Amino acid sequence: MAQALSAQVSWSVRIGSDASANRATGFKECNNICFNNKSWISTPLGLKAKNVQLKYQFKVQSTSVQQAGKSKVSVTPLELENGKEPLLNLYKPKEPYTATIVSVERIVGPKAPGETCHIVIDHGGNVPYWEGQSYGVIPPGENPKKPGTPNTVRLYSIASTRYGDSFDGKTTSLCVRRAVYYDPETGKEDPSKKGICSNFLCDSKPGDKIKITGPSGKIMLLPEDPKATHIMIATGTGVAPFRGYLRRMFMEAVPTYHFGGLAWLFLGVANTDSLLYDDEFDSYLRDYPDNFRYDKALSRQEKNKSGGKMYVQDKIEEYSDEIFKLLDSGAHIYFCGLKGMMPGIQTTLKRVAEERGENWDEKLSQLKKNKQWHVEVY
Repeated sequence: MAQALSAQVSWSVRIGSDASANRATGFKECNNICFNNKSWISTPLGLKAKNVQLKYQFKVQSTSVQQAGKSKVSVTPLELENGKEPLLNLYKPKEPYTATIVSVERIVGPKAPGETCHIVIDHGGNVPYWEGQSYGVIPPGENPKKPGTPNTVRLYSIASTRYGDSFDGKTTSLCVRRAVYYDPETGKEDPSKKGICSNFLCDSKPGDKIKITGPSGKIMLLPEDPKATHIMIATGTGVAPFRGYLRRMFMEAVPTYHFGGLAWLFLGVANTDSLLYDDEFDSYLRDYPDNFRYDKALSRQEKNKSGGKMYVQDKIEEYSDEIFKLLDSGAHIYFCGLKGMMPGIQTTLKRVAEERGENWDEKLSQLKKNKQWHVEVY
C-alpha cells in the first residue's frame, strides 16, 4: 500500500439550528449537512477559528469496545505527540527491525469468503508511527524470482493508533486477508500460488519473529485540526487506517487531541460475516452520534437501486448531495482498499457531478490541489 503526500487541514464545527449560532461562526454563506437533528458546517480550507472467534472479540475489543464510551482510555508515552512530522523509514529492507508476534486472531465469521486476521506485533517502542502510515513486512525465505535473495517487502496499512492496541506505544496492529489462489478450471486451491507474506502472517504464532521496515507514507495522515471533517471509504482490509483514526478520535484520552469534528465511514464487504471491527464502530455510533456516521455496503446481501450488487460507490451515490456539500466546504475524503474499487467510484462521482452541473475533472483537480483527496489502493 504505497503512500506519498501529506494531508491538509480543514475545519468543521457543529452548530445549532438558530440564526444566532450561524452568525457566531462569522460565515455569510455555508452548506449545512444534517443528521441526528444536528447541523454541520465544514469550513473552507485556510480559515482559522461476529459469530466465530469470540475469544478474539473479548481479547482485542476488551481494550476497545468495552472502553470506547465516554470514559476514554489513558495512553502512554505522551511524548509520541511531540513530533511535528512523522518519522519515515527508520528501518529499511537491508536492515529491518526484528519484532515479535503478540497475537493472530481470525476476525471474520464462518460465512465470510476467505480469512482475515488481526495481527498484533510488539516493536518495543522502537518503530514509532502515526495513524495512516504503513509498515513493510519481509516474509522469511528466498525470493522465488531471484534465488539467493530475501523475499521482497510487502506494505501493510497500520490498523492501530500510535499507542497500539495495548495503549503503551509498544505494539502495532495489521489487518491481513489470507491470499489464496484457486485454479479457474479445477476450482481447487493451488498452494504454489498462495500469497507468501499474507499466509506467513496469518499462520504466525505468538512469540514468532517478524522482520519489519518503515514506517512509511504521508498521504493518509490525519489533519492536525481535531475539528476537521473526514469521509472514509474502504473495501475489506482497506479499513485498517480508518480503525486507527477512529480509535484516536473516540477511544483514547490524548490531552492534546479532542476530536470535535465529523467522521463518516463507508465500508464495503461481501456480507455481515465479513464486517471488520464492526462492534468497535457500532460502539462509536452509539456513544458519539453527533460526530460519527457509519454506512455499510454488503455486496452479496444487499441490492442497489438498479437491482445489482450493493457496492460502496452505490452508497456514495445515495448520499452524494451531502458528500459533495461537505467536500465543497473543505472536507477530506479518503479511499483505501483494492485498486479495483476506484474505477467504479470515480465513474459514480463523475456522473453525480455532471447531474449537479459540475465538471468532475476540474473538481477532482481542485480537491487534489487543496490536499483534500487521499488515495491508498493496492
